[in-house]
Amino acid sequence: MSDEKKKTGIRGWFRGLQSEFKKITWPDKDRLVRETATVAVVSVILGIIIATLDMVLQYGINFLV
Repeated sequence: MSDEKKKTGIRGWFRGLQSEFKKITWPDKDRLVRETATVAVVSVILGIIIATLDMVLQYGINFLV
């Protein structure tokens, strides 16, 4: 491949990348805060459920052994 084709290909790729980035719709601050809070709350709830399940299973295994 010649140098000109490489430059055109790379430039074309960056132009395409730039046009794709222009299509992105970024969330506003309020939506970002709500979604972040939702993820944090769900993560804490799942952590509690997993920890409780782990303790119950550990107690059951220790009881059997």
